[in-house]
Amino acid sequence: MFGSPGCRRSGCLTAPPFGQGLQEFSIRRTLIFIGLMGLSLSGCGQTGAPDRFVGFGQNPTLPEPLKGLIPQVAIARVTPWRAGEHPKAPEGFTVTRFAEGLDHPRWVYVLPNGDVLVAESSSESKPPKTFRDQAAAWIMKSAGANTKSPNKVILLRDADGNGIAELKTVFAEGIKRPFGMALVGQTLYIAADNAIVSYSYHDGMTHVDGPGEKVFDLPGDPINHHWTKNIIASQDGTKLYATVGSNSNVGENGMAAEDGRAQITEFALPKGPSRALATGIRNPNGLDFEPVTGALWTAVNERDEIGPDLVPDYMTRVRDGAFYGWPYSYYGQHVDVRIQPQRPDLVAKAITPDFALGPHTASLGLAFYKAKAFPAHYRGGVFIGQHGSWNRKPLNGYRVVFIPFENGKPINHPEVFLSGFLTDKSEARGRPVGVAVDKTGSLLVADDVGAVIWRVAVKQPEAKASS
Repeated sequence: MFGSPGCRRSGCLTAPPFGQGLQEFSIRRTLIFIGLMGLSLSGCGQTGAPDRFVGFGQNPTLPEPLKGLIPQVAIARVTPWRAGEHPKAPEGFTVTRFAEGLDHPRWVYVLPNGDVLVAESSSESKPPKTFRDQAAAWIMKSAGANTKSPNKVILLRDADGNGIAELKTVFAEGIKRPFGMALVGQTLYIAADNAIVSYSYHDGMTHVDGPGEKVFDLPGDPINHHWTKNIIASQDGTKLYATVGSNSNVGENGMAAEDGRAQITEFALPKGPSRALATGIRNPNGLDFEPVTGALWTAVNERDEIGPDLVPDYMTRVRDGAFYGWPYSYYGQHVDVRIQPQRPDLVAKAITPDFALGPHTASLGLAFYKAKAFPAHYRGGVFIGQHGSWNRKPLNGYRVVFIPFENGKPINHPEVFLSGFLTDKSEARGRPVGVAVDKTGSLLVADDVGAVIWRVAVKQPEAKASS
């Protein structure tokens, strides 16, 4: 039984100690907890492998899937950063607060003049239709999501170059859950949760008026399960690529609800047409061009509810016309029996991704390092923002990882680059999302729960005192 008295292993949802529970759980949460106790879960108590890089690499080991009515629940309760605290970077780097006091910053985009745009947006609860919906909403709220979306884009400017933005101003507002941004010539495109809008832009401007001109439609309500849409312009500026996540975990809302989803869509500029560039990608987010080959890569969130070590998130080259399996198979041609009817014809076409990023890590941000400020080891490699799991013990993600590349291909030696988002009590100080390299060659990391944009720079040698 899920959370029953006989289920004592750490993978199960268990009641907090008396007293602590009264402090941490509202009446509503307690009722949800009581309801969860009455639901069964096959494999209750299953914990994932403790290896922090389980499920990473070109050929990850995939266990047998587990079946269950509801997913394992493991929530990192949010405990805000204290003054002076910051994530941990490797030796030789410093971490500073480029900007703080933001409202759920999700994504960052660096303009050519060095100004930084930050999309402030959030998931928002909808009236629950089932008990499962109510439980899911509670889980998301406990993890720092499901808040009123700010629906703003903030401009940050560090005019004196000291690594701290002294200008923080509203650049655009009234956009429904903004996320990805891309500048093409003098046109700035912003992806809302149901459309791509555009603004006229000139160097140095600090504000635009109105909600923008709608250029392209994107799949949106009524379900809009994965609402985060990222965009990137082709290197010749003639196309936009948009990530569109699925409307479900594994097709449970019906495949009609998935029309135009679980794919990367290509839009011809300025007004279309559009086409599906690659499909069968459950929830792609990060997009960037690999600097050696010029190939477009994406970071993808995979499916849930078949075990703590399944299915690994991944990053992959976006091959034109490729099908990546969702929902009929995962990591190539591993069939997911939950989706009916089966499609063996599509499974036979499913392409194995290039590099796994671990199960339930919520890998969102992706940025190749094309600058020169960091040591040579980092040049050409990729940084991945891992937002963190909500359904796995031990917790997974909550960090920025780095994967080195050689000749345009990833090397199977992943590294933790930015950590410390979790306390020793498994509380979340923050959750990294978007990552970007700024004009100085430093790494910017959007921490939506921490309300901070972190900046990771090479540590400068201390000036010698004059004699």
